[in-house]
Amino acid sequence: MNENIEFLQAFLKNPAKVGSVKPSSPELAATMIEGLEPSAENVVIELGVGTGAITKFLQNIVPDHRSYLGIELDSALVKNLRRNFPDLNIVCGNAMETAAIHKRSGLGKVGYIVCCLPFVSLPAPVRTGVLEEVDEFMQQGCEFRTLQYAHGYYLPPAMKFRELMRKRYGKEKRSPLVVRNVPPGYTLTWDSK
Repeated sequence: MNENIEFLQAFLKNPAKVGSVKPSSPELAATMIEGLEPSAENVVIELGVGTGAITKFLQNIVPDHRSYLGIELDSALVKNLRRNFPDLNIVCGNAMETAAIHKRSGLGKVGYIVCCLPFVSLPAPVRTGVLEEVDEFMQQGCEFRTLQYAHGYYLPPAMKFRELMRKRYGKEKRSPLVVRNVPPGYTLTWDSK
């Protein structure tokens, strides 16, 4: 199935959990993985794998299956992801259970979390639950990267999210605006290493 159609179907099925109507562009994906150096002891976790728009690029820098863990809630998407990325560890699960999923995987220390979940539109209990999971890894020394779309960057929920993250991990590193994405967006990185 065409990736754009698959993504649109996921959005229509659950718009609160899918943050866009179109997968991330190659330009945004490249910005999301810039500078990452995954290894078996510097594992990258991808939260909200979706149709694999970021995963396509991650697979090129992941040296082996012990260096990556993808977590996606939508079981239909997971089925396609496993078919498209057979060498990567992709599980059907809830990002609010990331630490337990990682522990069950038997993989090494997490060095990076790449997250495409729509924090601004997630219900508050879900957002809080996911960030509590992220915090477990950040406390051990980790880099967390997410995105925010330009059209909502200065809306109160987006600003509140960044303020919360700054209080916990300091000022974020913001990428230049990635214009070649629908909608244009920024990547935001917090590093606790």
